[in-house]
Amino acid sequence: MFKGSMVAIVTPFKGGKVDEKALGDLIEFQIKNGTDVIVPCGTTGEAATLSHEEHHRVVEFTVKTVNKRVPVVAGAGSNSTDETIELAAFAKKAGANGVLLITPYYNKPTQEGLYRHFKKVAESADIPIILYNVPGRTSVNMLPSTTARLREIKSIVGIKEATGDLKQVSETIRLCGRDFDVISGDDFTTLPLLALGGVGAISVTANVAPADCAGMMDAFFAGKMEQALTLHYKMEPLHGAMFIETNPIPAKTSLALMGKIAEEFRLPLCPMADANKDKLKKTLKEYGLI
Repeated sequence: MFKGSMVAIVTPFKGGKVDEKALGDLIEFQIKNGTDVIVPCGTTGEAATLSHEEHHRVVEFTVKTVNKRVPVVAGAGSNSTDETIELAAFAKKAGANGVLLITPYYNKPTQEGLYRHFKKVAESADIPIILYNVPGRTSVNMLPSTTARLREIKSIVGIKEATGDLKQVSETIRLCGRDFDVISGDDFTTLPLLALGGVGAISVTANVAPADCAGMMDAFFAGKMEQALTLHYKMEPLHGAMFIETNPIPAKTSLALMGKIAEEFRLPLCPMADANKDKLKKTLKEYGLI
């Protein structure tokens, strides 16, 4: 259902508030450069520190600005099942094409708890669902066997796999079938994930290099493997730079250096250490972004 280069778009702030002008410009920058899907209010969008009112507004604003030119998949996950249901219902009402639901964090649910959580959300919210597995942030790894159980629920159409574990990705695709959308959540492993049968990436790097991220996808799906490999290796230093510090600090700092947003974060995230910022600048200059 969802395919290609999907950006986990940042949420720009200015004076402590969401900067809608900058967000609108970022959305236009993404669409102009070939991004296939816009994903607001995810990890990279600092959703954990948005109020419910802000979260709703960012989703609503994104859907309106995109204006059906590409799909919008809104982050709607939480460590509370009831809160997840509310956020997913709002995304549906706002006109989003799907929702991205992270595994509940901090609670550390069992595999059965994960199954029941997503099942209840799917039964309560009539919208396509992409599961989101990122154990490095949540401390819980949703196993391929659990994903395969959830795959039987009609509205659950895919999973964003951010484990960086290609063995797990392969097992998930084997168990769930090729008609279930397995999407990379780890820029470093996107190309090998596509080779295993994945359909795209929800990318951090696409915030700053959308044309190359989209170009790699387009080349791969056109059977132009050499071109895809060239872009994969070209972007590798940039992927590394996006994780010099906790995401989305490097992505937002990069966009600020590129003149697209203010360099502003919401605590507990904070500006980069000077030494890391110097490394980031060097990578961006070598890439031609600043």
